[in-house]
Amino acid sequence: MTGTIINAVCILLGGVIGLIAANSVGPALQQRIRLILAAATIYVALEMIWSGVNGGFMRGLGQLGIAFLSLVIGNATGMALRLQKGLNSLGAVAKKSMAAAGRGDDRFNEGFITCTILFCVGPMAIIGSIEDGLNGNFKILALKGCLDGLATMGFAAMFGVGSLLAAVPVLAYQGTITLCAGALQPLLGPPLMDAVRVTGGLLVFTIVVVILDIRKVPLANYLPALVYAPLLTKWWM
Repeated sequence: MTGTIINAVCILLGGVIGLIAANSVGPALQQRIRLILAAATIYVALEMIWSGVNGGFMRGLGQLGIAFLSLVIGNATGMALRLQKGLNSLGAVAKKSMAAAGRGDDRFNEGFITCTILFCVGPMAIIGSIEDGLNGNFKILALKGCLDGLATMGFAAMFGVGSLLAAVPVLAYQGTITLCAGALQPLLGPPLMDAVRVTGGLLVFTIVVVILDIRKVPLANYLPALVYAPLLTKWWM
């Protein structure tokens, strides 16, 4: 739960800063912070992959092969289930909420709904919560917290206090995933957990592209890979 608590605190802090001194955090400073977060994300991703690839050269190659195969099958599954399209639909709801705020509607409720959707539906929320529950690694959620905090600075100026309250559903949602993952942890031996870490590390590495706005990546479609990785490992290794 450590990562989720950090995430919620970052949302609250970002919202308070946005309410008090929104204009002091300009676009240039936000871009610098994003570059720092991107570098930190690369470090976390490589650390996850490195810690998961162990047991010798050939075993490490096997684990990487399973991770890439899991991503391919996971992407096919995600496309069939239309996971990314579903999240895009939720994003459209958030966009309509922002447009409604511009028309002077109920800013409190719209801010709460918008921020809740944006902060809960992203792949980092799921990957980070699972990693926190399985391995106690809260770094992914800490990075997500920094991004959410930056976003809340802007949303607080637009929506007001409602955006800060998104910390509550984020705490409940991510905390539930973390607790469920922690409950499953005794059922996963070291090889299965290594498979999850390597696959998760590759997914986190891809998030850098999204943070820097280089291109759109359908990350949600790849989430089933976190399920396939331990299954393939149990069958293959």
